[in-house]
Amino acid sequence: MPGMSTGLVTRLRGISVWLFALGYFVCYVPYSALTKALSSQLVSAMDAPIAGVTLLPLSNVAAALAMFATLTGLGWWRHATHSTLFGVSFPRPTRVTTMTGLATATVVITTTLAYTFEGVSIPFIMVLMRGGVLLLAPFIDLLAHRPVRWFSWVALALSLAGLVDALARRGEGGLPWLCVLDVVLYLMGYFVRLRVMSSAAKSSDADRTKRYFVEEQMVATPAAVLGLGILAIVGGSPTLLAIRAGFLDLWQSPVLPYVVLVGVLSQGTGLFGTLVLLDARENTFCVPLNRASSILAGVVAAFAIHLLWDRPAPTTYELLGAGLLVSAIFALWLGPRFSKRPAAPAPV
Repeated sequence: MPGMSTGLVTRLRGISVWLFALGYFVCYVPYSALTKALSSQLVSAMDAPIAGVTLLPLSNVAAALAMFATLTGLGWWRHATHSTLFGVSFPRPTRVTTMTGLATATVVITTTLAYTFEGVSIPFIMVLMRGGVLLLAPFIDLLAHRPVRWFSWVALALSLAGLVDALARRGEGGLPWLCVLDVVLYLMGYFVRLRVMSSAAKSSDADRTKRYFVEEQMVATPAAVLGLGILAIVGGSPTLLAIRAGFLDLWQSPVLPYVVLVGVLSQGTGLFGTLVLLDARENTFCVPLNRASSILAGVVAAFAIHLLWDRPAPTTYELLGAGLLVSAIFALWLGPRFSKRPAAPAPV
């Protein structure tokens, strides 16, 4: 019986990453579609389109509240590092999780902003951003001395093929400079996250993984709200004034429920996406699974916008690039069934 119990636990751990990827997909479809709809004046209650940065303050406030409710409901605060002040114990992040939490805050802000640029489709920006993270994955594994299995390399190659195809078909239209900056900051945030995860959190020790997850989450969304608040107070430029409007004006807008929903869904993608990345297997396995799930969600969201609001459907080339990325999922799913080598444990 103990052997059967251990085998069952092993099988459940094996499929959990796929369930997390499914949760990521389910949250990402409405999140990306609704963000695009709000910034493009597609919601019937809107009098004018909302600037992308104006969506950020209240959506991140909603995400922070959803984070607190989620960790409380799961009872996971107990996994965090605790300190005592005046006889009261309270959870706190460490120096390392504070750093990665700030990196995650950057990812949260840049992800929402990415779907608001005029003339940049959801599938294209997703392939660009996700493909960039795919490039980082094997190098992070090498830095962490984590072996990479053959099917992870296959998934990476398929994913990169999708990225190259999308970039090659983009044409000479170029990207807005703010969009380019957004992508650069997004990739910098992910580099820090993946590097720290590899050394501090990717482990078969569930308590260690949960401790990292809780501490990162308790920093990320509050830091995003605080940073946006500072920028709103500074003001001056049109962009910073638009952030201020997000704090002050959206409370009275008829689209407030949609903005709140964007924040809650954003937290859902952050929760499930992080759990995929924290799986004990190598980054070159987890990152393609995470990225391909979001690419597939982006394609579904783009078709939803096409059907609901008669906007252009994804192009054949965007679908081809996305298809190559999604094919990476099958490589990751089938690979372990043909490989006798077990997943490499995280270094401790």
